[in-house]
Amino acid sequence: MKILVILGHPDQLSFNHAIASVICESLRADGHSIMFHDLYAEGFDPVLTKEEIPEDGFIPDSIARHCRELQAADGIVIIHPNWWGQPPALLKGWIDRVIRPGIAYRFDEGDSGEGIPVGLLKARTAVVFNTSNTPDEREVAVFGDPLEMIWRRCIFDLCGVGTFCRRTFNVIITSTLAQRRHWLNEAHDIVVDLFSEPGLENTGPLD
Repeated sequence: MKILVILGHPDQLSFNHAIASVICESLRADGHSIMFHDLYAEGFDPVLTKEEIPEDGFIPDSIARHCRELQAADGIVIIHPNWWGQPPALLKGWIDRVIRPGIAYRFDEGDSGEGIPVGLLKARTAVVFNTSNTPDEREVAVFGDPLEMIWRRCIFDLCGVGTFCRRTFNVIITSTLAQRRHWLNEAHDIVVDLFSEPGLENTGPLD
């Protein structure tokens, strides 16, 4: 499979980067082809211009590359922290510029944009890994878990991705080294299970 992995965290020493490293290593070991982007390290420009908004608008070559990879992906993995119940601004800009009409979704002929779009993505499975300093109970009871709504309902359901999994690791700020190792094993197991293919040998849990 071709798996698109998108990382949105500015700190190279973050647990988000550790998750991304484990996931990429695990998927490559299983024989998958990885298209990986560390958006901060690459200096991704998150600013959507007015010229890009129409479906047939002008798309810079750098954005067109991301669009082609999104279209080609058999699976998608997104990794980012929970900042104010939202993805970081840089990652939101990636959503704005790359998950675009004609690439990820379209409207039926005669629909001027007020109807329900048709999902176009080839990927059948998407996984989102988040880190947070808010316990699950408070995130749901007080805030309503907005990231679940954003990624599941507003993005991947709309774009035709049928299988969605999201895992939040918390509370990061008080976690121990042993806890983080356990979480990395869990991230490994999630992607190996979700992107397993007949005839490919799984590596098993990390030591």
